Amino acid sequence: MIQAPLEIAGLTRPQFLAISQLVKRLSGINLRQGKMAMVEARLHKRLRDLRLTTFGQYVERVWSDSDEATRMVDALSTNVTYFFREPQHFDLLATTICPWMFRQHQRDRRIRIWSAGCSSGEEPYSIAMLLRMAAENSGEWDLRVLATDISQRMLAIARQGVYAPERLQQVPTQLIGRSFTPCKEDGACVHYRVMNQLKKMVDIATLNLVGPWPMKGPFDVIFCRNVMIYFDRPTRQEVVERFWEILAPGGVLFIGHSESLTGIRHRFTYLQPAVYRKGMQQPRKNRTP
Repeated sequence: MIQAPLEIAGLTRPQFLAISQLVKRLSGINLRQGKMAMVEARLHKRLRDLRLTTFGQYVERVWSDSDEATRMVDALSTNVTYFFREPQHFDLLATTICPWMFRQHQRDRRIRIWSAGCSSGEEPYSIAMLLRMAAENSGEWDLRVLATDISQRMLAIARQGVYAPERLQQVPTQLIGRSFTPCKEDGACVHYRVMNQLKKMVDIATLNLVGPWPMKGPFDVIFCRNVMIYFDRPTRQEVVERFWEILAPGGVLFIGHSESLTGIRHRFTYLQPAVYRKGMQQPRKNRTP
């Protein structure tokens, strides 16, 4: 029997405020007043799937259903990314930070990088490509990238590691054949699958940046780009301080180019736009002979 289409009442301001408070408490995301139309549009499908007719009913459902609370945060998270996004960061990683890390770790031969807010996986796999390339012809190294996100939906894509061709447009040509295998998806459409050797370098896990961090670190580099833009100032303050604590001395923090640490108290040293360093000596740029 075909169900009659639901008539869902519009989102009211008090309901928007209730949802905003829930999202802030669960994820740290700060939904400003101008996001009301976006919230209504993105949650409309959840109401339809649950056969609810008002957002008030949905708020009650979220309060009593932790799984639905996770789905709500997932629906309201923005996940736009591709390989080697903001290429200036990856140029710095390849030409300056990687050589510095490999000098620092000549004895233990162990490097750890964290992609915090990894979305669908393009960022941590981009980092892994550069790490593997930097380690060539230098013996055995223990190279790991931790990839975390709050969105189960995005992490499922990261674990699968299959991407449409347009996501690879910024990947250097010499890395495509060494990092991906063409595969057929959706019939005749060619996609690209991350090779197992690269996948094994990346540990994927669910993590809420405003919740507990089970890992102990330290990390040599943290990428947290285009995530804190959704946090209010006190939340950014707390997260940045926790990044400082879990970074190794001399470690580097990358944030998004649309973000800044201006206006919050921190102990980082400015390195270049959207790049900050923790104490110790500054990684020196390689000089071309």
